[in-house]
Amino acid sequence: MDRLSIAKRRSSAYWHWSRPVESTRNSTRNRSIGCWHQALKNRILLDNYYLPGDLERQIDAFVVHYNHVRYHESIDNLTPADVYFGRAETILAERHRIKRATIANRRLQHRLQAA
Repeated sequence: MDRLSIAKRRSSAYWHWSRPVESTRNSTRNRSIGCWHQALKNRILLDNYYLPGDLERQIDAFVVHYNHVRYHESIDNLTPADVYFGRAETILAERHRIKRATIANRRLQHRLQAA
């Protein structure tokens, strides 16, 4: 065999061996990027843009909204900025505290109505 066919065989064997590991590791990332692109397309394609600056401003506004305003279910209803800047644990702890206080208050109200 010549060197080219040996190299092809080696590269195809490596590709078959490494491909499933790579695809499972990146599947969540690919799904997230796909959702981001779909949301961007749905928001941007609703309007007509006559100047490039208008389109750029709309894309910038979408990125700010997506990263700083919109809550994402896949990251416990936090914004990506909260997770990136390390505010996730603080926010989740505060939500948990509010939830416990609300449940305790409802139980008290229920006991008062039942008595």
